[in-house]
Amino acid sequence: MKRSRPVRFSAAACAVALGLLAAMAPAPGSAQGAGVAGTLAQVNRALQAGEADKALGLIGSLPQAGAQMAEARNFKCRVRYALQQWNAAVDECEEAVRLDGQNANNHLWLGRALGEKADRASFMTAYSLAKRVRSEFETAVNLDPRNAEALSTLGEFYKDAPGVVGGGIDKAEGIAAQLDKVDPARAHQLRAGIAEARKDLGAAEREFKQAIATAQNPADSWTTLASFYRRRQRWLDLDGAIRNSIGAAEKEKHPGVALFDAAGVLTESNRDPELAAKLFEEYLAGDSKSEEAPAFEAHLRLARLKKQLGDEAGAQREVAATLELAHDYKPALDFKP
Repeated sequence: MKRSRPVRFSAAACAVALGLLAAMAPAPGSAQGAGVAGTLAQVNRALQAGEADKALGLIGSLPQAGAQMAEARNFKCRVRYALQQWNAAVDECEEAVRLDGQNANNHLWLGRALGEKADRASFMTAYSLAKRVRSEFETAVNLDPRNAEALSTLGEFYKDAPGVVGGGIDKAEGIAAQLDKVDPARAHQLRAGIAEARKDLGAAEREFKQAIATAQNPADSWTTLASFYRRRQRWLDLDGAIRNSIGAAEKEKHPGVALFDAAGVLTESNRDPELAAKLFEEYLAGDSKSEEAPAFEAHLRLARLKKQLGDEAGAQREVAATLELAHDYKPALDFKP
């Protein structure tokens, strides 16, 4: 695999480049005029809004050296990750870790990118990658033991991975105990997954419900319970959990991801495509978008639903909206309205 490398300039080239930059007189508010920190803030806003092309363009405008390059490479990794460009995501996150190996977030995202790559690799390659995934997640937790996202991700790895690559239910239980002190709702969700892995479905359901009772913003936890009901083919219970998720989301300040996930559960269950489409539309119209639920992916999922509902013109509009945000998003390029 070819790894990306930091750009290096000779002294003469640096002098030329600095002269060109000084002569360009950037307009107020432009990426160059905002300063590196300001540009990185713009990158984050674009990433959260699902504006992949804009985020990459802003990153490309940054100087290729400096103290904040690790953060820029991490952002680029996350954009590539959202675009499902796993090799490129790994390359960028490896650079972020090389530039700043003491940042837990860099290790967390490298582990995630490696995990996606492992899911699509041959058996022997996947085995090697899985060990690296574990190592990156463990490093993230060691660097930041109260990082709920890192703890939860490591716990899920331990729960799902075989012992030969360092997984184990007992290890997952240890992470759940750590999460109790940081994010009790995530601790209950992890314990629910552990119980489900053990085929103790009653305990799993109780833990999912405890996550709802514990969560400050329970809409997403209701959706997680709905996913459990989908796996168990408990359709009426799924419908009730989705209704509760929507009701809870209406009371939350940032309901976006819960709406996106609820629409996804309905779509994966082949239930109520009209409601799923409505939820995607509400998500896209709202102001609580997140990189966890990329807007360009929401547009494409909505295109599929509109095609299913017989709205061919609407499907074409949604695909166009997808590509306007992310021109090389392969699932959209492959979609046939």
